[in-house]
Amino acid sequence: MEAFLPAELESRLKEVGEADIIAGIPSYNNARTIGHVVRAVAAGLAKYFPERRSILVNSDGASKDGTPEVVLKAEVDTDSLFLVAHPVRPVQRLSTPYHGIPGKGSAFRTIFEVARRLNAKACLVVDSDLRSITPQWVDLLVRPVLERNIDFVAPYYLRHKYDGTITNGIIYPLTRALFGKSVRQPIGGDFGFSGRLAAHYLTKDVWETDVARFGIDIWMTVTAMGDGFHIGQSYLGAKLHDAKDPGADLTAMFRQVVGSLFSLMGSYQAVWKEPKAPEAVPMFGFPFDVGVEPITVDVNRMIRAYALGVRDLDEVYRAFLSPETRESLSAWAKVEGETFRIPDVLWVHLIYEYAAAHHQKKMDRDHLMQSLVPLYLGRTASFVLEVRESNALQVEERIEQLCRVFVEEKPYLLAHWSGAPPEKAEKAEKVEKEESRAIAD
Repeated sequence: MEAFLPAELESRLKEVGEADIIAGIPSYNNARTIGHVVRAVAAGLAKYFPERRSILVNSDGASKDGTPEVVLKAEVDTDSLFLVAHPVRPVQRLSTPYHGIPGKGSAFRTIFEVARRLNAKACLVVDSDLRSITPQWVDLLVRPVLERNIDFVAPYYLRHKYDGTITNGIIYPLTRALFGKSVRQPIGGDFGFSGRLAAHYLTKDVWETDVARFGIDIWMTVTAMGDGFHIGQSYLGAKLHDAKDPGADLTAMFRQVVGSLFSLMGSYQAVWKEPKAPEAVPMFGFPFDVGVEPITVDVNRMIRAYALGVRDLDEVYRAFLSPETRESLSAWAKVEGETFRIPDVLWVHLIYEYAAAHHQKKMDRDHLMQSLVPLYLGRTASFVLEVRESNALQVEERIEQLCRVFVEEKPYLLAHWSGAPPEKAEKAEKVEKEESRAIAD
């Protein structure tokens, strides 16, 4: 296996020898928020796993704001942690720069390798900008691995209805349609996993791709599902972090995450092409209602970006989108304001045609993913307009409705994947019916 750990870290790991639990925190210029995350994780390890030997690893991307120093200096008062039945083992901390392509995935690769070198039984990784993390998150992400034979624990948390738009619009419904497993937050960023799964991740040759960047979360989830590892999810409450306006800040993340999922569809086509009955995913933790912070979204800017994209990229879309899909996209580009919509069937057909084009390499994949961005912004604007007056339960029901369409239209994906699109008349009729309903609403 290629040696990629810094020499100083190699030396420290030899001194440590072995560990039961590895807690990993990737970072890049997170001095403002990472201290709270480190204290919460250290407190969780001390409170819930006092008998275990634990190592906290900060894998940093050459921060300029003193992030590693904050990690090493963050203190937790273990005397205030009641319910500790045994003497608390000190949690050792390592802060190390990672090697490779700058990005979250490269940071995780270092954490996986630390887990493998120390023969860890369980690992967790959490984002460095979390403000809602509590010590209990450590218990909820690690205990299913140690005591329930779960290899991969995905997070389940409440988010504002305008947060997680990539998850809600594509990643969750598509992974559920492909693999039959309802993992609600497949790119949540905060995961628990077994040492054997960490070692399995290291066997994959993906570290020169978008997996080394924001594609790491979906890659971890799909690899665990596709390779038959035991999956669970834990209820963590609210996720409060540095959320962003999906119309202004998420385009690079969108391209890397969705592009990675499309690539994974090629890797695991033998798995997802087989019919899948819905499969329950074990849930751990105690669900409860909690407030979430509002997010401001500029809907009009997203609609303008959509209309501009449909107009300027028409020649690009002609290279791989069906005439019916392009005609529907053009029709909605003429609609503004509150009545603007991208209907579910149109959206699902669009995603499935993009996935097939990505698989068949109809054009440069970076250009392909870039051309999807304005259409994603249009769909996001449509969703925001539709759920503007909806409560959390109604929004979840709306997402469930989209999931059902992804499942129902899976034959459409299979037909396009093999290069044999379904009958045009049937497809056009389906889109026309849904557009009529949307306009009537």
